Amino acid sequence: MTSQSPYSQTLQTSGRTARRRFDLGILQFALTLGGCSALFDVGVAHAEPLSTPSFSGPLVPNSDPFSIDAGQLGSVFVGGQLIGIGALQTHPTHAGGTGNEGSFVDVTSAQIELQTTKGPVQFYIQGGAYSVPVLGSSYLQATKATGQLYGPVSVAYAKAVINPELSVVAGHLPTLVGAESTFTFQNINIARGLLWNQENAVNRGVQINYGHGPLSASVSLNDGFFSGTLNWLSGALTYAIDSSHSIAFVGAGSLSPNDKSSTATPLLQNNSSIFNLIYTYTSGPLTLTPYLQYNHVGRDDQLGINRAAGTYGGALLAKYTLNHEWSLGARAEYIKATGGTCGADPNCTPTNLLYGAKSDAWSLTITPTYEKGLFFVRGELSYVRVGHLEAGYGFGRDLNQRDQVRALVETGILF
Repeated sequence: MTSQSPYSQTLQTSGRTARRRFDLGILQFALTLGGCSALFDVGVAHAEPLSTPSFSGPLVPNSDPFSIDAGQLGSVFVGGQLIGIGALQTHPTHAGGTGNEGSFVDVTSAQIELQTTKGPVQFYIQGGAYSVPVLGSSYLQATKATGQLYGPVSVAYAKAVINPELSVVAGHLPTLVGAESTFTFQNINIARGLLWNQENAVNRGVQINYGHGPLSASVSLNDGFFSGTLNWLSGALTYAIDSSHSIAFVGAGSLSPNDKSSTATPLLQNNSSIFNLIYTYTSGPLTLTPYLQYNHVGRDDQLGINRAAGTYGGALLAKYTLNHEWSLGARAEYIKATGGTCGADPNCTPTNLLYGAKSDAWSLTITPTYEKGLFFVRGELSYVRVGHLEAGYGFGRDLNQRDQVRALVETGILF
């Protein structure tokens, strides 16, 4: 178990009450909007697949989404997921109250999305229950994850369309960082990877998006790891070389110290900076996405960060479509921690971003998928191996095991 990962820290409650009030406000808005939609309902329309939430495949969203004609609001599209998971794993940590056992079943997504896609002002609301399985970290069941991560309304924002090339969004936003998205159904693999576990996932803030020809760019002022303080600046620049090749550079980081610490807001990562270089190649049924990642946290004795530390790593994501129903996904990755050691200083606490100040880890994941209409089922087999493990930060009941095997089955509908 990684001591400072977003999903394996000791839980704290600071700031949670304010966040819940904010989330309940958004949920109340969504319910009110739904009532208004019913009042204005003059029929049912259908459309092409929606671009939000994003899907990197192999799963694809409903090709004929449901929409309601809501009068002056325009068409309000309604979608969602109802997905369950079953798991077997070696060396579970048996963390109390998390649902992380040698075998378990749970819900990975029971969410509904409401959105508009036309007009100068648009909105998107995603609400429900979810879990976020992550390689190398204890599983946190949906009933816990929903409350301890991003709340029952995980993503919600308003969008102002200035012109076809420029827009501004504000609210609960998906991160710009990394090559994997937050929720299982959005990704090639069921579980998120080791590199993803150093990244933020959902943040609150304001984002400007610009796109012209092959170039797209986004800049965001946000609260980093869902801290509630707008002290992070994030940016992404993507260039589509041609229809088969694209490259992206991402940078994000904290602008000031922040002592918030919770499940969604790990102290170290929330006071760090992080960078990605992402390349994507697509040719017919094959998509390859290799990427590099580096993050760094500086020394700050007032926050209890006694030594600077960082991680660097790389990953390869791959998917291959066998036919209209079957596909295969895979991931390989490596990550290494640097710095953070105290030497002989008795008053120093090592800075641990991984499985010890100088640890490293690698993983392999394979995910075959079957999808027909709204229904899908997929299996996953993954292996994680830790090198230079520091005592007390490994897998198993005694936190001394260096590896973990997980077998997952996920099934459900995307409507």
